[in-house]
Amino acid sequence: MDESSEPGATPHPTRRAFHAASAAGGLWLSLQLLGHAPPARAQSGGSLLSGLAGISNTDASAGVKAALEKGALAAVGLLGRPDGFLANPRVRIPLPGALEDVGKVMRTFGQGKRVDELENAMNRAAEAAVPMGRDVLVNAARNITVTDAKNILTGGETSVTDYFSGRTREPLSALFLPLVTRATEQVQLAGIYNDFAGRAKRFGLVQEKDANLQQYVTGKTLDGLFVVIGEEERKIRQDPVGAGSDILRKVFGALK
Repeated sequence: MDESSEPGATPHPTRRAFHAASAAGGLWLSLQLLGHAPPARAQSGGSLLSGLAGISNTDASAGVKAALEKGALAAVGLLGRPDGFLANPRVRIPLPGALEDVGKVMRTFGQGKRVDELENAMNRAAEAAVPMGRDVLVNAARNITVTDAKNILTGGETSVTDYFSGRTREPLSALFLPLVTRATEQVQLAGIYNDFAGRAKRFGLVQEKDANLQQYVTGKTLDGLFVVIGEEERKIRQDPVGAGSDILRKVFGALK
């Protein structure tokens, strides 16, 4: 007979740890027992371990889903409107690489209007494309797994951005590209851009991914979208109480 089963016997350390983790029932402890959780990080007011110990898997998943959806909808609302890109220096789409220098030279020769037309068209195309990605982002938020939730909760400030980028960049790119193509084709300079950029690429002045105007704008649209989603995540992490949701306050407040 196992001596730990005898009355008054001291439980075996492994069995004692198992019962302690089972009793806690929290997301972090459950994952730690399975060997999937990262080491706890010290935080003000207690460790990550103690903070998440009282959060069930159900609440953790619900909280992360709410944060993802909130961030996605906020980003779409901020960027998918007139001047969402053009008037926002953090995400405004410039001419790429050496072509931006060419644009500056064109301005000195009185061709600034043509440069502005192209840059405006690029940013307007991005603003028009972003709302089309709403459903893709919301579905990604609602379909997270417990493992996804754990990675986001215990990840850094970019964990939401990393999640969205990994799961939505490819489908969003396929969704945005046709719209961006139609929008930039309305500007006669788009063809000139692609011809010039193709030549510049051969001399190493423009990267492969930037040599096509439509693909360049699509990529920058996605970059801007993920930047703003990341900013929304940081707001929730820094001020869970101000997030306006009980579940966000409960789950992300446990990390404070």
